[in-house]
Amino acid sequence: MLRKVLRPIALLAAAASLIPLAGCATGKNKGDTKYVARDVDTLYNAAKERLDRHQYKLAAALFDEVERQHPYSVWARRAQLMSAFSYYLAKQYTPAIASAQRFISIHPGNRDAPYALYLISMAYYEQIQDVTRDQKLTQQALDALNELIRRYPDSRYAADARVKVDLVKDHLAGKEMEIGRFYQRRGDWLASVIRFRSVVDQYDTTSHAPEALMRLTESYMQLGVPAEAERTAAVLGANYPGSKWYEHAYKLVRKTASQG
Repeated sequence: MLRKVLRPIALLAAAASLIPLAGCATGKNKGDTKYVARDVDTLYNAAKERLDRHQYKLAAALFDEVERQHPYSVWARRAQLMSAFSYYLAKQYTPAIASAQRFISIHPGNRDAPYALYLISMAYYEQIQDVTRDQKLTQQALDALNELIRRYPDSRYAADARVKVDLVKDHLAGKEMEIGRFYQRRGDWLASVIRFRSVVDQYDTTSHAPEALMRLTESYMQLGVPAEAERTAAVLGANYPGSKWYEHAYKLVRKTASQG
């Protein structure tokens, strides 16, 4: 996953290194980020050197210092994005998102704005947790990915964003399924219907849709509305005729009909 993020930004970093800078990146870790007025090329070179050494937190701090000391230089804009990237590599996702968002707000029409938004998306994406946990960050990842696709549909990042949208939706559907099954175990059939219905309505292209339809069939039967159960099972059969979930739903409907 990380490699896909590294490839685009590598071009940006390479471009930065091709432009000659007068300063020389020297000095030890101690004092690198201490406030000392320095010319922009010395500061930028120091930040780039730390990034090349995989000292990501220090690199981010130095890129921030470029912007702070030289806010109107051409390097300040590049340093904003490199700061976001460095924070991302350091797994400090909150400042990575903040730096990338600041870049977009100040330079919305810049050619690197799509990458900044992609970086925001990936910072949220990397924080997605198991379906047993809160999915706020998952939703934020989905929102950022969708915004990237909407604003920059032809960018080099849109294709990867579309793939990740499918993965994120599958994860969110998994969360709804987990809650729905919990309600089923408790016998709270109406609550389970609401959860499984949301999977069918919002995440119908995910891998969870067939099971959601089968669970809906079960819940409708328990609620005493066999007509809805039969209709749901028919939808399941029409869309996933060979699945194990349809076989289970079909047997359930037949069994209930024979008992009636």
